[in-house]
Amino acid sequence: MTTWFRTYYEDEDLWLYFEADDEGWAARQVEVRGQDLRPVKAASLAEVLHLRDHADLAAMGRYERQYGVLAEGPMEGWQDQSQAAEISSEEFERLWAEARRALGGSA
Repeated sequence: MTTWFRTYYEDEDLWLYFEADDEGWAARQVEVRGQDLRPVKAASLAEVLHLRDHADLAAMGRYERQYGVLAEGPMEGWQDQSQAAEISSEEFERLWAEARRALGGSA
């Protein structure tokens, strides 16, 4: 079952939002920083895998500079993180679309 959740890193004033797949791995990730909630990451596993299989290292580097690096590994224990909470798929989709626009890409 897909889940959507958020956590907060107070030291960096950074909100992390995840869409986790059935196995608990990050399928998409959005990060926003500061009081103005400036997007700094909006990465997708499907896009990363497509680039890995159909492009070169330069394309992957461009993707990572534009959208950031997706978290690897299962998202176990997120519930124990600061201000962790499940969110709705609609909230995640809204954040995803806003972050992608801000980072120069399509939702």
